[in-house]
Amino acid sequence: MTTPVRSREPATLFEDRAARAELLARTRPAGADPLRFAAGLLRAQAQAAAALADAHAERPLSGRLADDLDRVVGALLEIPRFAARRGPPALAGEARSRSAEDEGTARTRLGVFWSGGNTAAEDYLSRAMLRPYAEVLRASGVAPDRARLRGRCPFCGGAPSVGCRRGGGEGEGAARFLVCGLCGLEWAINRILCPACFEADPARLPGFTSETHPSVRIEACETCRRYVKSLDLSQDARPLPEVDDLVSISLDLWAIEQGFTRIEPGLAGV
Repeated sequence: MTTPVRSREPATLFEDRAARAELLARTRPAGADPLRFAAGLLRAQAQAAAALADAHAERPLSGRLADDLDRVVGALLEIPRFAARRGPPALAGEARSRSAEDEGTARTRLGVFWSGGNTAAEDYLSRAMLRPYAEVLRASGVAPDRARLRGRCPFCGGAPSVGCRRGGGEGEGAARFLVCGLCGLEWAINRILCPACFEADPARLPGFTSETHPSVRIEACETCRRYVKSLDLSQDARPLPEVDDLVSISLDLWAIEQGFTRIEPGLAGV
């Protein structure tokens, strides 16, 4: 069962994220380079999402990547082409190689990622390419053919790339949410729980903050040595977690130095 996609809505959401990245790039010089790259990437994803939404309106996507790829792979290839032109050197080199691949090889790579054979840390470009497809499926109510595991996105099974905290009245803590790195869904999770290994002992789940980024917290786990970065939106709901995450990359570098690994890389690939 599917529901009609609302006209170009996923593309509009990508454009909103790109506009936020451009605004932050002008006001936060320390993170300007990754923010400008993210803005361009998001606009490339917006174009792909618009093309996929049009394709879905003409004939509904199935959610089975192997069946849909022939129809969508051409639009998705625009994303590595952008990264080849504007990405940081290492990513640009990989993207140039990916852009030159025949569509059969591209389909194989995307299929491996979709099936869970690689993570975004291993194949950042495949996740970036598949994000518009997954987001159009979500906007259309078409369930993707991916496993849903505990701690992962309840819609597409993707890993959380960032977290956020919202709400919280007087005497109550803010609710905790995770944001899927593959389809963008935001879902609620217990405040005291590691999304990677499900450790629930507060003594094993330290949180780290800095004066430089007071609204950002590294939510770590001493058991599995993984972490998710969380942004506090309880006082200001304007930030977009996936984009504003890029302003505090210094906290990720600190966490890595302490021996923690992020559950899922953000837009910068960190």
